[in-house]
Amino acid sequence: MAASVIEFSPSNSFISTQRATGAKRRKYLHLRVATEKEEIHHQPLLPGLPDHIAQLCLSRVSPSVLYSVCRSWRRLIYTASFPPFLSIYALFESTETLPQFSNSLRFCSFDPISCKWQNLPPSPPEFSFSFLLRHPSFISRDFSIQSIAVAGKLVLLAATDDQFQPALSGPILFDPLTRNWTRGPSISTPRRWCAMGASRASVFVASGFGSHYNSEVARSVEKWDLSIQHQRPQMERKPWHQWRWEKMADLKDGKFCREAIDAVGWRGKLCMVNVKGDAAKDGRIYDVGTDTWEDMPKGMLAGWRGPAAAMDEETIYAVDETRGSLKRYDHSKDSWVKLMEDDMLKGAQQVAAAKGKVCILRADGGGIVVVDVAAPPPSSLWFVDAPPGFHGVTMHILPRLSCS
Repeated sequence: MAASVIEFSPSNSFISTQRATGAKRRKYLHLRVATEKEEIHHQPLLPGLPDHIAQLCLSRVSPSVLYSVCRSWRRLIYTASFPPFLSIYALFESTETLPQFSNSLRFCSFDPISCKWQNLPPSPPEFSFSFLLRHPSFISRDFSIQSIAVAGKLVLLAATDDQFQPALSGPILFDPLTRNWTRGPSISTPRRWCAMGASRASVFVASGFGSHYNSEVARSVEKWDLSIQHQRPQMERKPWHQWRWEKMADLKDGKFCREAIDAVGWRGKLCMVNVKGDAAKDGRIYDVGTDTWEDMPKGMLAGWRGPAAAMDEETIYAVDETRGSLKRYDHSKDSWVKLMEDDMLKGAQQVAAAKGKVCILRADGGGIVVVDVAAPPPSSLWFVDAPPGFHGVTMHILPRLSCS
């Protein structure tokens, strides 16, 4: 039953007793209205069932269906107790303010159910940072901001500040389910233009360029396991249980510090090339289990002609920047299989993949192309526009934002 607020205006001819009675009636009616609102707000999810049982039933229904039925179900899909669906997260640069500095940046999440972009909560003041995106003295080079999705978190790790120095001494994490920003452990040498990838719950950083070129840094590899802190006993405080970076086997040379590189996590390994696009390149594969490096297979290297990502660390998808084609790597034949070709994919900046969808950040950053690679061929695609006045810089796939 819809409730409405009722206002009273007692007549001036009322005696004091009538005024007191009217006040009691007003108090009673306001209490009744508040009670009715509370009852409406706490309506059972499914009549006749406790809410915890109803949630188990509703969790088997598509969130897009629940969103369209009623408000209580719509609220349910954004609660911590409901299995989170996936969303696109992106860092956008304003096209309307000074473009070279970080005050023109905005972190956003695209909700595929409501089809709306929303801003991420601001980071705490003590996390303040200044990122340089480009500078007139470097006409042909952008200063990359490197981030990665790992263990359901967004990790921001490498960038350049306005003094041309590494902007971050260690990673900054955002957890979509808690809506909190936290700091990770300081890395031994802050850097930019490095190779960065994830395997399971670990982040790997290889090579890079610090405040100046250093051959040891250019060959170095470090690992940070995010799961260690979660496994720590409640009262345990021993240093070896804390989050920390570990030194891993070095690269054999420093060829991977020329630009920002995505190391693609695939079947317990990290695959990466040292140059983007069609240029001649070197490829390396790091075995996470054995802490060893090997050369990339010839077929994989030959077809790696643009940004790439792995679906659940099992299947690699890559975009040929020149031809605008999306390909899948067939490891049994060491070859690439073309899935589709579209002009919107030419010059693609970045690729992310999860749950049967491949998301591709377009060359101009004006939007994201989403391809359903799980559907029968030909693959279907659709386009997600960037927020008005912004274009994309980086992009990831993570669990949806929880309710504030």
